[in-house]
Parts: sequence; structure tokens; C-alpha cells
Amino acid sequence: MNHLLTILSLVFDIINRGNLESPPCVESLTTASGTSAPKGKICSGDLIFQDHFENFDLDIWQHEQTLGGGGNWEFQWYTNNRTISYMDENDILMIKPRLLADDVGEKFLYSGTLDINGGSPADECTNPAWYGCSRTGSQATVLNPIKSARIRTLNSFRFKYGKLEAKIKLPAGDWLWPALWLLPRSNQYGGWPSSGEIDIVESRGNRDLTDSTGKHIGTKLASSTLHWGPTYSMNKYSKTHYEQTSYEGFDQEWHLYQMEWTPTNITFKIDNEPIGTISPPEGGFWELGDFNETNMLNPWRSGNRIAPFDREFYIVINLAVGGTNFFPDDAKNGGGKKPWSNKSPRASGEFWEGRQTWLPTWKMDTDDQAFKIDYVKVWAL
Repeated sequence: MNHLLTILSLVFDIINRGNLESPPCVESLTTASGTSAPKGKICSGDLIFQDHFENFDLDIWQHEQTLGGGGNWEFQWYTNNRTISYMDENDILMIKPRLLADDVGEKFLYSGTLDINGGSPADECTNPAWYGCSRTGSQATVLNPIKSARIRTLNSFRFKYGKLEAKIKLPAGDWLWPALWLLPRSNQYGGWPSSGEIDIVESRGNRDLTDSTGKHIGTKLASSTLHWGPTYSMNKYSKTHYEQTSYEGFDQEWHLYQMEWTPTNITFKIDNEPIGTISPPEGGFWELGDFNETNMLNPWRSGNRIAPFDREFYIVINLAVGGTNFFPDDAKNGGGKKPWSNKSPRASGEFWEGRQTWLPTWKMDTDDQAFKIDYVKVWAL
């Protein structure tokens, strides 16, 4: 009996030691940096970033503060305000747009001055481009009528290669433009789009918006895109743009928006189902874009096959409104005609003055118009 107990004790000891021993670390191709990045060696499969938003950690998420309109002359003012970006009672990050006129009155939009050059580092205007730090309203240049939020991990977390997943519920409301995307930490290959942009998900908040072909391009459509090209006018995003449709609408349920990024390809997924994979040829994106015919110098010649997507990128989450390129002028909207033209010098004013059609669709007494994020996670390859 003692002999049997000894054998059993040895067996249990071996099993317990096996359970306690960690699997060997296979060093990952993933790199990460920033105040919230892991320190030391990164092993394949490691969870290197996660935020479940039990609290809104502004050391992780820096608010952009600008009136610039993101290069698209969008109609929002991105600001840091807990009535706009906040945690709800279920630990969900909410970005809920507000009307500027509710705070300052409508006359201010036509005559007031917004100067958002803050006096402390936390209040600094983050983007002066496109009159982003100071604007004065007039009949011709109506001030940004919407307050919203754009947050990023520029200082806290950047990574190269890996798997990203975010659980999101997209907003509904005419002319809302939610996005989860990545931008390069350093423009290694030059200004946009030479150094790349990764759009994991974008959508339009209109519940009943169709393009000139009759295709639904509102809440029933979600898209993923890579932006790249040697110059602004030669952005070849159309070669790397993918779409998924939902009969109910992506605003109706929570979905998982995912990206897998390796040194040879990038795959976009929704709810674990691939919607598109980019695998550039041996000549990389230069060959994919047929740029040899331009007699230009390849800006990615010092990178690898997937350049410009071979550098660290940071995470951006924002809710934009309108703008002069994302919503087609010839689209048909069931909630009311688009109140501005993309070519109009008064686009922001026309949008505001047409609020009797779009504001009811935002359902301001609900959270329908809020961009909701449950979590964001990144794993190493």
C-alpha cells in the first residue's frame, strides 16, 4: 500500500509541475511601444493591449482637440468633455455628439469665435491644419455646429503586426460617420497617404441611404480599407476596400470588428468571418498600384513587401459628422434630402440650416446616435 501511495504521489507531482510550467516563449514578430505597451520580450499569442473600459483612462486615450474637420471639412469640433465621451453604467465607452448651439446659442455659430488654444498641455489644440485651432463664425463660414470626440493611443500604445479585435455597436442618425482605424506613429515614408492608413471599420449612420445604383450605404453597410499611395492624388484605396452588409443594420446589434496583420498580408474580419485580405505581390504596394508607369521614385523602397504597413501604428476611435466627400451628393436618403453639397463653400452652414430633416433621426432622447465600444484588444502574432 505504501508503495502504491508513493507512485500516486509521484504521478500527481509530475501532473502538477506540468500544469504550473508555462509553455515556451516563441518570440513574436510583433513590436509595441508606448506607456501602455508590454515591457520586455513579446511572445507569440500574448495579449499586449486591452481596455474593457471599467474606467476611462485618459493616460491611455488622448483626446484630439481640433476644429479642422479631419481633412474632409467635417462639421464637428473634437473636444474633451465628459458629456460627449464617457463611460455608461455598463462600462461601455460612449461617444455621443451634442449640438454646440445648446451650449452657446445659435447666434454664436454665425458671429462667435472659437479659440481652442489651451493654456496647459492637456488642453492644447492638437491639429492646427484647416483652421483647426481658431475659427470665427459668419454667414459664409458657420462654426462647427456639432461637438464630438476623437481619441487615440498615440502616446500610450503603438504596434506593428498582430491581431486586433473591438466589440462595437455603431450609431444611427443621418450623416454620422463612426470609425475605428490606425495611423502611423512616424511618417516614415512621407505625408498621407504615403505612410499608410488602416481603417478597420467605417460606416454611415443613415438608416435609409442608397447610392446612385440603389445599393444601401447607410447603417446596413460596414467597410474596411487601406489607404496608400505616393501622393494625395494617387491614393489607391479602391484596390484595398472591402464591404459587408447586414440585413438588420450594424446599429442594431454588437459586432466584432477584427484585423490580422502580418509581414505579408492584412485580413479584415467581422464576427470572425473574413471580408477581405490584402496580399501584395513581390513588388509590394508599388507593384499593386501600377506606379512603375509614373516615373516616380518608390517611397517604400527601403521597406519590406508590405510597406508602408511595416511600421508601428496607433489606434484611433472617433465619431465624425458630414464632411465634403464621404456622403455622395447623388445618394438618396429616406430621412430627408442631403442638405449640403460637397462642392459648396457653405457646407457646414447648409448642414446646420437643414437640421429639421436630420436632427429627428438622431433621437437625442435615446443613445441611438452614440458610438459604443465595449472593448479593444490586441494580440501578438
